[in-house]
Amino acid sequence: MILKNVSEAKAELSALIEAVQNGEEVILAKAGKPVAKITRYEGLAKPRQLGALAGKIEIQGKLKDPLPDDFTEDFGLKARWTLSIRY
Repeated sequence: MILKNVSEAKAELSALIEAVQNGEEVILAKAGKPVAKITRYEGLAKPRQLGALAGKIEIQGKLKDPLPDDFTEDFGLKARWTLSIRY
């Protein structure tokens, strides 16, 4: 782990980024107190998947106002749908 004051980090940013790429952690301090940590970016944990909540959400009842016909037509729905969320 590398500890640098902000003013030092500004002057040595390229070297600090290289250290992070090599697996080091960099702690930035202001007035001697740690305020930020720079770590290596690993990307998203896993790719997002469409439909991941399919079958896990239940929609019941009716909306106060029904969905407009043009809205349902835009999504290719044959019948008018209503939506409410039960808590």
